[in-house]
Amino acid sequence: MSQQFDVIVIGAGPGGYIAAIRSAQLGLKTACIDAWSTSEGTPAPGGTCTNVGCIPSKALLQSSEHYDHAQHHFADHGIELKGIGLDLAKMISRKDQVVKQNNEGILYLFKKNKVTFFHGTGAFAGAAEQGYAINVRPVKGGEPTQLSAKHIIIATGSKARELPGAPFDEKMILSNDGALNINKVPKKLALIGSGVIGLEMGSVWRRLGAEVTILEGLPTFLGAVDEQIAREAHKAFTKQGLNIELGVKVGDIKKTAKEVSVAYTDAKGQAQQLVADKLIVSIGRVPQTGGLGLEAIGLALDERGTIPVDELCRTALPNIWAVGDVVRGPMLAHKAEEEGVAVAERIAGQHGHVNFNTIPWVIYTSPEIAWVGQTEQQLKASGHAYRAGTFPFLANGRARALGDTTGMVKILADEKTDEILGVHIIGPMASELISEAVVAMEFKASSEDIARICHAHPSLSEATKEAALAVDKRALNF
Repeated sequence: MSQQFDVIVIGAGPGGYIAAIRSAQLGLKTACIDAWSTSEGTPAPGGTCTNVGCIPSKALLQSSEHYDHAQHHFADHGIELKGIGLDLAKMISRKDQVVKQNNEGILYLFKKNKVTFFHGTGAFAGAAEQGYAINVRPVKGGEPTQLSAKHIIIATGSKARELPGAPFDEKMILSNDGALNINKVPKKLALIGSGVIGLEMGSVWRRLGAEVTILEGLPTFLGAVDEQIAREAHKAFTKQGLNIELGVKVGDIKKTAKEVSVAYTDAKGQAQQLVADKLIVSIGRVPQTGGLGLEAIGLALDERGTIPVDELCRTALPNIWAVGDVVRGPMLAHKAEEEGVAVAERIAGQHGHVNFNTIPWVIYTSPEIAWVGQTEQQLKASGHAYRAGTFPFLANGRARALGDTTGMVKILADEKTDEILGVHIIGPMASELISEAVVAMEFKASSEDIARICHAHPSLSEATKEAALAVDKRALNF
C-alpha cells in the first residue's frame, strides 16, 4: 500500500526543497525525494547548487581571493607578510565543510516544517487512485517504496553538457564538479567556455597559481552582458592574467595520464594547439530528466530536452508541475526558488508570482558582475528610446578605501517615462548592490526615484545613486 501525500517533490535542489517547505507551510502533506549523497552515503540535499555549484564555488572564490590579497594587495595596506604558503587540501576541506553545513541546514528545515524526506530516486509508476504513483528506490538499496499524491512537482535540475568525443572523467577532463576538487594546483589549466562557470573557476585557479587559458567559441565576450560592462570585464580579467581567446573552433581533444591537448582554430583561422595539465569544460547545462519514468504517464520532453510548461509551471498533464533547470528560462538557483514558492502557493489556491523581467544575474569574479533587466544593445535592437547614466567606482569614496575601484554602475531608463529598464554593475560587491535595482524595477521605479533616495556615506551604494543622477546628467561626484 502506498503512502499518500498532497504533494510530492522530486528533487531537493533550490527549486525542489523550497517548493517542499512552502507546500508544508501552507498545510499540505508533503514529501521530497532526493538522491544526492555525501562521500559517507548520507543525504546531501541542495542539488547541484549546494553540492557542486553555487555554494562550493563561492567558498573557493572567497578562499582564493584571500590568498591573492595576501600575496599582492596586503602590502598596500601596510601589512607585511613573508613566506605565504598554500594548503590546498585545507582549502578544499573548508569548502566541503561549507557544503555540509548547507546540507544539514536543509535537512533541519525539512524536519522543522514536517516535510517527509526520502533519500533515493523517484520515478513515475503511473496514475493512482488519487493522482499519481511514484516509486522511490533507496540510495542504500532495498525494496522500493511507493508513494502517491494528487500533485507532483518535478525539480530534478540539470547536469553539465559534455563535448562530443570528450566525456568527463573528472580527472583530466572536468565538469564543474571536478573543477572544485583538483588536488594540486595545475601549472597550466585550459577551459572551454567563458560563461559564469568558466570565469569563476578560471579565477579561482589563476589566483592559486595556474596559468589559465579560456577558449570561447563566440566572437564576443559575455554576449548576454551589457556591452560596455563586458568590455570593462574583459579588460579587468586580461589584466589579472586570464588569457581569453574568442571566436575559436575547438577540434580534437586528446588526453593522457598527465596532460590534455586541445586542437583549435583561432579567430584568424590559424590552427593552434593548447596543452594543459587539466581541462575544464563549461559549455552550458542540460536538463536532468533521465530515470523519471515520464513515459509511464505520457509526459513528453521538447526538442531541447526540457519539460514543457506554461507561464504557471503547469505541464500538459493535470496537477504535474515542473520548476527550475528542467523548464524554460534561465538556469539560476534563485529563479528555481521563486518558481518553487509560486507553484506551492498555486497548489494551495493562492496566486504565486514570478517576474522574469526582474531576475538578477551575477558572476562572482573579482570584479563581480551583476545585472537585471535589459542591456543597452537590447534596447537599441528593439528601438526603445532610453537614457543612460554611469558612475565609476574610481570616484566612490568607499571603493577607494577598500582599494577596489574597478568598474561602474550603469542605469538605463525610458526616455519619456524615466522608468528603469536595466541596471548593470561591475565592481566590488555587485552581487549585493543589484538588489536595490531589483526592488526598484519590481515597483516600476524611475531613475529619479533612486536619485532622490538618501544613501549612506561612505558606501558603495552611493555609486547607484550617482548613476541614477547621471541619467539626468547631474551626477554630483563625477
